[in-house]
Amino acid sequence: MPAASAAPIGVFDSGAGGLSVVAAIHAASPAQPMVYFADTAYAPYGTRSDQEILARTRLCCSRLLEHGVSALVVACNTATANAIDDVRAWAPVPVIGVEPGLKPAAAATRNGVVGVLATRATLASQRYRDLLNRVGSQMPQVRFVEHAAVGWVELVESGNLDTAHARMLVRQAVQPLLDAGADTLVLGCTHYPFLRPAIEAVASGIHIVETGPAVARELKRRMGGSSAAAASGGEPTEADGAPRLLRFESSGDAQAFAALAQQLLGAAPAAQPVALARLQATGA
Repeated sequence: MPAASAAPIGVFDSGAGGLSVVAAIHAASPAQPMVYFADTAYAPYGTRSDQEILARTRLCCSRLLEHGVSALVVACNTATANAIDDVRAWAPVPVIGVEPGLKPAAAATRNGVVGVLATRATLASQRYRDLLNRVGSQMPQVRFVEHAAVGWVELVESGNLDTAHARMLVRQAVQPLLDAGADTLVLGCTHYPFLRPAIEAVASGIHIVETGPAVARELKRRMGGSSAAAASGGEPTEADGAPRLLRFESSGDAQAFAALAQQLLGAAPAAQPVALARLQATGA
């Protein structure tokens, strides 16, 4: 089996949500270097038009390709739903997206009711509707109940995860799904895993499905099944256990993003973020 490239993986999100995918990739391949781009000047994407999301995704993925990445991970459910096919059509490297884990949730539910938490843009996208119809036809005994989790992305971006306001917003979104009988929850946005403690406080014992581990498995498969450590002979990880983020870039305040990244990852990044000249927030 061929060794994976020692080149970094490019990971893109509108903000900090993709760091949950970074953590999953690091858990699966501890020596894999990564470059992360956060389009914080334009976040959140969930309220943007399809055309805006497409333009920003093209621009940010193009920026990551300038770093010579060996693969692109679009670690944003909204960007995946609206732009992944476009990026795959022109990007010269493998492109992995994220989508709500409806199928594993349907396989895991005990009572046949699955709650789906996502942004309005994801739930309204044709890609999500196609996924829902496909899984529904395969498992017609399962009922999916959806809810747009208003304000959750903003909670994560602010770093205010353990506040009375955060707990209120989480309860407002999760309780209707519990009232509908859901015993399994799909976190259909990469920001949402950072609110998992608050979710579990509302829904004790519920089964939660995230997308990060599935993305990490697919990335390993697409890259030949080996981590960059085998190819480079590099150290398995940084001394403090942080994912090997060689570079942070942000279209907004890079220093503020670095502080948030350290909070969410639980360890300092491997390198200081590098501020880009601001990309235009009015379109590509």
